[in-house]
Amino acid sequence: MSALPPGPFAQLATLLGRVEPGKQPISLAIGDPQGKVPEFIKEALAREAASFGTYPAITGTEDWREAAAGWLNSRFELGGAIEAEKHVLPLAGTREGLFSVLLPLIPLAKQTAKPIVAMPNPFYQCYAAGALAAGAEPLYVPATGASGFLPDYASLPQNVLERIAAVYICSPSNPEGAVASETYWKNLFALAEQYDFIVLADECYADIYFDSRPMSALHARLKQSGGFSQLLTFHSLSKRSGLPGLRSGLVAGCPTLIEKFRAFRNVAGPTVPKPILAASAAALRDEAHVGANRAAYAEKLAAAENILGNRMRRPKGGFFLWLKTQNGEKTALRLWQEQGVRVLPGAYMGREITPGKTQSNPGFSYIRVALVSDLSTIMTALERVVEILD
Repeated sequence: MSALPPGPFAQLATLLGRVEPGKQPISLAIGDPQGKVPEFIKEALAREAASFGTYPAITGTEDWREAAAGWLNSRFELGGAIEAEKHVLPLAGTREGLFSVLLPLIPLAKQTAKPIVAMPNPFYQCYAAGALAAGAEPLYVPATGASGFLPDYASLPQNVLERIAAVYICSPSNPEGAVASETYWKNLFALAEQYDFIVLADECYADIYFDSRPMSALHARLKQSGGFSQLLTFHSLSKRSGLPGLRSGLVAGCPTLIEKFRAFRNVAGPTVPKPILAASAAALRDEAHVGANRAAYAEKLAAAENILGNRMRRPKGGFFLWLKTQNGEKTALRLWQEQGVRVLPGAYMGREITPGKTQSNPGFSYIRVALVSDLSTIMTALERVVEILD
């Protein structure tokens, strides 16, 4: 834990400390989807409530596996390539899977040295935690405007690439809302084949997009190689269905990697209860509520563009704004102190590229704004934000 980067929200709490908000507080700091739970989810939970009395299998129920495989094949146009019994596992929330997946998959050494797990910078905290827990060295690869807000892993030196055992890639990305193209995916997989590493694709925001559907890692890999070798992809009902409290996600991809992860999970025991699996299967089979969620986010984005204008860059997916300022930390403090708006300094999600030089942190000049509250609250908060940005 001593090697783990400080948590962004712990840093935010320290920054704001006992500072009183200048106006009625509004938080746009945390990406916590808010909305009504669909009735069919409640009904599925109630219908299967009695199965809380039995142990669930680590592989989930047959019904869940079929629903997960069916959704993946349909949503990502895989032509039935995902098989329910070979390619999927349920997760007790996607973050749990993103953290623990490295434990059974990372070798003790690569090229006779400590293996490297590369990740975007800025990054999701559990990536670094997973790498450290697995005994690997986390490598923070800048994801800036110069690289399309995605990490350029091919630019790393050969001696570094030879030590990489796995890379994380988030698309649509948190916090920037960038989307990996088919070319990006194919080049990354070619690099993975050349240097023998695993691609861990965090695609939790894949169903929150605005102009066109993001290219999926599964589709790109299948088209490139005819299978899913060296790939595991992660999806979340917290984001897709707006059900963060369900704690339900899935991992899919290479059957060899899935089997190793399954064997580990069978010992560790992060099983998903059967009523949760039933509700998850129902959610995966329904697209109406997903479309409604996406439409609501599109309405919020349109309102943000109307209020912020050229002060913002339009994200391609996800529900965050990555707003550029002169100093994200100072801007966040002023927003709270003068306007009562809580946002996350971008630097709290990143690491300095040059130790000791705070401005080398790719998030230094940014704040992250979450568009997860109701439309009226978001509009009020953004109107306050404009006063500080100007």
